[in-house]
Amino acid sequence: MKGGINENDCIIYEIEGDFLMRYRAVSNKLKKRFLRKPNVAEASEQFGQLAKELKQQDCLQYAAFCNLAMARCEQTLFNAPGEALALTDAARLFLASEQENRALQAPGFDEHLQAALNCYSFAIKVHIEMNQPVMAASLSLEIGKALKEMNRPGEAIVHFQRAAELQAQSPIESLLSLWEMASCKILTRDYDGALAVLSEMQVMCQERGLQLPGSNTPAGAFMDIVAKCEISRVLLLMLLEPPPQKLLPEHAQTLERYNVTSVLQMACQEKDTESLKSLQTELWPLLSAEQNHLLHLVVQERITPSGQGV
Repeated sequence: MKGGINENDCIIYEIEGDFLMRYRAVSNKLKKRFLRKPNVAEASEQFGQLAKELKQQDCLQYAAFCNLAMARCEQTLFNAPGEALALTDAARLFLASEQENRALQAPGFDEHLQAALNCYSFAIKVHIEMNQPVMAASLSLEIGKALKEMNRPGEAIVHFQRAAELQAQSPIESLLSLWEMASCKILTRDYDGALAVLSEMQVMCQERGLQLPGSNTPAGAFMDIVAKCEISRVLLLMLLEPPPQKLLPEHAQTLERYNVTSVLQMACQEKDTESLKSLQTELWPLLSAEQNHLLHLVVQERITPSGQGV
């Protein structure tokens, strides 16, 4: 019937009513009574069971609230691992609910995303207190990648930076987190910031990476990271075109090691648009998607030097 309540609405109302009734019933068990202590462990288990049932019914936000209640119970019991796990489950459920709403293009105020961020933050804090920086870093990466996928790279930066800090004892993992941070800065058009992060990464590779025998050249995975950093740095420097007096010595040395700039400059001076596009086509399969994006910006800026390409 037009304008009436359909079958799906009835199901939703029924689930909501059942959830509230059962949630309150478990919560009431936690109230202090005369000469009787509440059974917090039992309540935690029941909140956990209710969360599983709600998740199976695809009621993600309600399941998340149950996990939050479970986390509070575990905190009362001084069970930090249980608290961290419940908080993480709640964070992921809130995040999944937010992603579901976005996929359906449902109107909202990012309340589920904010709830997810809060839960992740508390879970990370608990892991740090338990001296588990690796677990804390993995959660920072998780929310950073989720924000990046949601087209919110500016908000993701701080989480990738936090992950890199927590991974101080694992240089490769820390460098990969910094790479994500640089990528987000490029997406937000903070090219100077991205250049600074990539330069920091190269210094880290030189200082903390394994060295080839008899040389200062990093070996293995460190060498691969240095190569990726240098290519991106060259493209960023070409895009930014800092004046000679502001060009840092390490940046000048990087540019000198590559002759692609001279080829581009020659094509630019002769206003040879076809050569620029041809060079871009030749380099395309050799570069990552992000590096190709930078190269595209460089070529556009050379073709239209008014700044419209940036």
